[in-house]
Amino acid sequence: MTPALLTPARVPAHWPAALTPDVLEVIDVPTPYLVTDLDTVAARHAGLERAIPGVRAFYAMKSNPAPEVLAELAARGSGFEIASLGELRMLERAGVDPADVLYSNPVKPPAHVAEAYRAGLWRFSFDSPGELAKLAELAPGSAVYVRLRVDDQASVFPLSQKFGTGVDDAYELLSLAGRLGLRAYGITFHVGSQCGNPLAWRQAIREAGRLMSRLRADGIELTMLDLGGGFPARYVHGVPAIETIGAVIADAVDELPYRPELLAAEPGRFLVAESSVLATSVIGRERRGDENWLFVDVSAYHGLMETLQTANGWDYPLWTSVRHAAEIPAMRFTVTGPSCDSSDTVFTGVSLPATIDVGDTLYIGSAGAYTLSYASAFNGFPPPTPLFVGGHPV
Repeated sequence: MTPALLTPARVPAHWPAALTPDVLEVIDVPTPYLVTDLDTVAARHAGLERAIPGVRAFYAMKSNPAPEVLAELAARGSGFEIASLGELRMLERAGVDPADVLYSNPVKPPAHVAEAYRAGLWRFSFDSPGELAKLAELAPGSAVYVRLRVDDQASVFPLSQKFGTGVDDAYELLSLAGRLGLRAYGITFHVGSQCGNPLAWRQAIREAGRLMSRLRADGIELTMLDLGGGFPARYVHGVPAIETIGAVIADAVDELPYRPELLAAEPGRFLVAESSVLATSVIGRERRGDENWLFVDVSAYHGLMETLQTANGWDYPLWTSVRHAAEIPAMRFTVTGPSCDSSDTVFTGVSLPATIDVGDTLYIGSAGAYTLSYASAFNGFPPPTPLFVGGHPV
C-alpha cells in the first residue's frame, strides 16, 4: 500500500482533532517527535466499550507503554494486559493494581510468573501442559485461561503459528488445570493484529462456545471469555467500524451456551494508533537512477518498524509542511531513514509535493501504535521525543 498525501483541506476525520496542521507547525521541538492526543485515546476506549455490550477493555500495553497513556487509560477505568514482568512493573509505577491485570503471554519466563504472582496478579493464560505445570508450581491456586488457535488469515499480522491450541486439546488442558490445583477460569483467542474481517470474531467465539459446552457437561463453567486483540485502527485504507465488529460479536455471544461473567477484550493498536502524529525532517534529497529519494531523520529502526513487516508496506496517512502543497505538482519519492543501513527505507513510490526539500517536515499520522515500542537509537540517531496533549481529569 502506498501512503496517501494529505493537504490541510484533506486531513481525514480520524486525524487527532487536537493535532491540526496549524497546531503541528508551531511545535518548537527538534524532530523526530511523536505527539499524542490523550483525549483521542480516551475516546477510543469509550467507543470500544460502547460498541461491544458488556465488554471490559484490558489494554495491551505492548502497543504503546508510555506512562502518560497508561495513566490516561487507568483514569478511564481500563484494565491492562501484559506479556512480561517488566510491563507489570511499569503498571505498578503508574499506580495500577496487579489484581486488575491479565498476563496473556501463553509462554512466560518462570521468574516472571513467580514475581507477578507475589505482586498479586492472579490470572494467567496458557496453551500447553508445560505452561500449566509451571503455573501450578509458581502460581498455585491461580486462575488460568486457555489460548485457542483460531483462523487469523484476515489480519495483517497473523499469530496462530506461534500460539494457541485446538478445542480438543484445550478441553483436556482445562480439565488438567483443576487436577493441578488451578482454577479453570476462561478462554482467550487472538484473530491477528489489524483484522479486517468482523466474521473472524464470530468464528472464534463459536469455537469457544464448543469448548464451553464440553466443559459444562463435566460441571465446569468458565468465568471469562477474552476476545483478545486485533481490533483495527484507521490508517489510509478503510477498515470495519468498531460498531460493525461489535454487532457481530454481540450476536455471536448471544449464541454461546451461557454468557461468562466477564467479557474481556485486549485492544492495543485500536486505542492508540490514531492518537499520534510522528514528525520527521527532510535531511537530504537525491536522485538515484530513475528514483527520487528523500532522507529523513527517522526510520524503521527509530519507530517505523512496521513498514518492514508487511509485503506492501504500511499505509500511514502523510502530510507535509510544504506551503500551498495542494497547488504544487506531486512527484513519487522513496523515503528512507538517516542511518547507514539501506533496510531503514520506510516508503516507496509515495506521492509528495515536487518542491519538498531539506528542512521541510513530513508528518505521519496514525503513528501511535508500535512506534516508541520498537524505537531505538540505532546508529546514534535518537528515537522520537514523546509529547502529549489533552488527557484527564475525567
